[in-house]
Amino acid sequence: MKMKFLGAMAAVATGLATMAAGSLPAAAGDSNGNFQIKAGVSGVWTDDDTTSLVTSGGVNLLAAGAHASTDDMVLPTLTLTYFFNRNVAVELFCCFGQTSVVGEGILRGNGELAETWMFPPILTLQYHFDGFGAVRPYVGAGVEWIHYFDSKVGKNGLGAASVDLDDSFGFALQAGVDFDLGGGWSLGLDVKKVWEDTEVTWKFANGTSIKADHDIDPLIATANLGYRFNLDDLFGRREAAPLK
Repeated sequence: MKMKFLGAMAAVATGLATMAAGSLPAAAGDSNGNFQIKAGVSGVWTDDDTTSLVTSGGVNLLAAGAHASTDDMVLPTLTLTYFFNRNVAVELFCCFGQTSVVGEGILRGNGELAETWMFPPILTLQYHFDGFGAVRPYVGAGVEWIHYFDSKVGKNGLGAASVDLDDSFGFALQAGVDFDLGGGWSLGLDVKKVWEDTEVTWKFANGTSIKADHDIDPLIATANLGYRFNLDDLFGRREAAPLK
């Protein structure tokens, strides 16, 4: 399973690199420019923990051995980075994805309990280290917001009529490295760890409900192809290259 997972990441990364290479003008690149765009593929591994699972009648299902987990994912991702100077930058990382909530413990026989689409942008403030030639490591810290939408009960055996997931907010840490290929192009590896949770509510036709507090805490590893340039060049107003 892990080999198939990593193989899928490699296949998507190759496709994104091919598309990006065919769509951006190489002559405009600047490895010290103030703007960078990256197309990549990300593996998302969740570190699940159901911290509360209670019915509307007050029954503690967690104590009875019921809990859940969310699926790991492979996602195409896009990153936009703006450099204030040689070392300090701000990054916006995002994608769209679909995941499933699966019953565990005494709920394992109920299979998929919910499925949902999500929009999970991450905003980080970064510090880029210099003095390593073509190797450009960086670290960052910031926040992630996950907006869940089009949530459905899936193929669950609970008999729920609907399910709702509250938006998630969490703290993110980041570390990565870009390998400068010249002309603004780069290959990059990036790892983010996020701590966040959500509240999931299943509602039934008889008016009862089940509410779960669930930690997600994903680890996100990304391989990407980057292109860096001076944003002001697009408007023909750059007077100098202040980042060099």
